[in-house]
Amino acid sequence: MKIAGVDEAGRGPIAGPVYAAAVILNPEKAIPDLADSKKLNKNKIALLAEEIKKHSLSWSVSSASVEEIEKFNILNASLLAMKRAVISLDIEPSELIIDGNFTLDMDIEMRAIIKADDKFKEVMAASILAKYHRDNYMINLDKKFPEYSFKNHKGYPTKQHLEAIELKGICVHHRKTFKPILKYL
Repeated sequence: MKIAGVDEAGRGPIAGPVYAAAVILNPEKAIPDLADSKKLNKNKIALLAEEIKKHSLSWSVSSASVEEIEKFNILNASLLAMKRAVISLDIEPSELIIDGNFTLDMDIEMRAIIKADDKFKEVMAASILAKYHRDNYMINLDKKFPEYSFKNHKGYPTKQHLEAIELKGICVHHRKTFKPILKYL
C-alpha cells in the first residue's frame, strides 16, 4: 500500500501563498526524528526536509497564490494546493491521510484526521516539506520587499509586520481579504 501524507503550511499568515505537500515514505528507509513541523526548529526542519526528499518513494510540494486565496478563500485555496501536491506525485498513492477535517475532491481513498501531523509519519513529512518550502519562499520574498521583514515573521500578523504595513501600506503579496489588511484598502 502506498499511503501519501498530505498537509499544508501558511493558512494563518496575512501575506504570501499557502503551500501543501504530499509524501509517500519508503518503508525500507526510516527517517528518524519526524514530527509535526510546528514542534521543530528551522535547522531541524531543513535537515529533515533533505532527508525526506532523499529517502521518500515520492514527494511533491505545491501552492495556491494570494490571488487564489482571495478568489476561493483560504480553506479552498489550501485544499487546491493539497490536490495539486497529490496530483504531482510520481507514484499514484493508494490512500491519502490528510491533516485536518476536510477531504479532497479526488477519486482516491482518503481519510481526513485532525492532528494527523502528530500521529502519522507520512503527514509529519508532508508538514515539514510544506513549511520548509513556504518559509523559504517568504525568505526570498524578503529580498524583494525588505521593508516588511518577511524573513522574520513569514507573513504572520506580528507586531513588527503590522507596524511595517502601517508605515509602508500593503504590497501585492498581502492577502486583501484578511481582516488585518482590510483596513488598509
